[in-house]
Amino acid sequence: MLRNVAVIALDPVAPFELGVLCEVFGTDRVVDGFPGYRFDVCTHDGRPVGTRSGFGLTPSADLTPVEDADLVAIPAVHRIGAPIPENVLAALRRAADRGAYVLSVCSGAFVLAAAGLLDGRECTTHWKYADRLAEMYPLAKVRCNSLYVQDGNLLTGAGTAAGIDACLHLVRQEHGSALATKLARRMVVPPHRDGGQAQFIEAPIAPTPAAPTLKPVLGWLMEHLDRPVSVEDLAGRAHMAPRTFARRFRAETGTTPHDWITNQRVLLARRLLEETDLSIEAVANRSGFGDAATLRHHFGRRIGATPHAYRSTFRDRLPTPGQESVTV
Repeated sequence: MLRNVAVIALDPVAPFELGVLCEVFGTDRVVDGFPGYRFDVCTHDGRPVGTRSGFGLTPSADLTPVEDADLVAIPAVHRIGAPIPENVLAALRRAADRGAYVLSVCSGAFVLAAAGLLDGRECTTHWKYADRLAEMYPLAKVRCNSLYVQDGNLLTGAGTAAGIDACLHLVRQEHGSALATKLARRMVVPPHRDGGQAQFIEAPIAPTPAAPTLKPVLGWLMEHLDRPVSVEDLAGRAHMAPRTFARRFRAETGTTPHDWITNQRVLLARRLLEETDLSIEAVANRSGFGDAATLRHHFGRRIGATPHAYRSTFRDRLPTPGQESVTV
């Protein structure tokens, strides 16, 4: 049973990610029927730490509460690659070895990795840092599109709000779906979010890659994504045999013609969904997918959300005439 929670704050600590852990596990809601936790914010030496948000933080303890915590959590760190106090790494290893949950939020995954806890384990972090995590710790199995990942007693959440998803997942696992949903309602957040990080990655229409031989063909493709094209058509434009063109395309872009075109069409569809009021069918035609079903198939595989859900999340909406904007 999850009763004791210890959060390790490294200097400077990220306030929002720390706040997520405080909101889920450090707020006393026993009177409303929620479980209560012993909750400690710890530092490696019990001394205050700073933030980059204009205030400091005085912890409740040194690392002592970590030794019997059922959950040990690490908020985001601001300096990736900075030395981690050895007593923090050792405490994390001991916690994992005795079966406690060890959870990171956003770039806090780098601390778990530095402790060796992610070797051979599936994990995630903010999409901005996923490649760096994989590069620095090649034994970690980084799932860059996941909002959160659980591998045994290790949980890693992606950026910022995905930490809420990871915490609610743990509450759901320990206390049941009804209580997790009740807590989510209390926090005014979704009890579960569909899709992955791909829908949040900044991805404007990509410039033509540095492909000296194929640059004219790729430039033409970028301007005619709505047209049906085949490798034979493109090879003809490049004055090559289809097989030669396919080999050259992979050599200069790192992927196949079909995969490259599909990716560009998805990017175009994203922009149209965000910036226009075109119907889903019209977006499918304009981006070259031909029909809504094909668009949904490729969009779902690459973005992890349906076109409709994506638009609902990211479409800029201005108040209609006579409608006021209300700040809560």
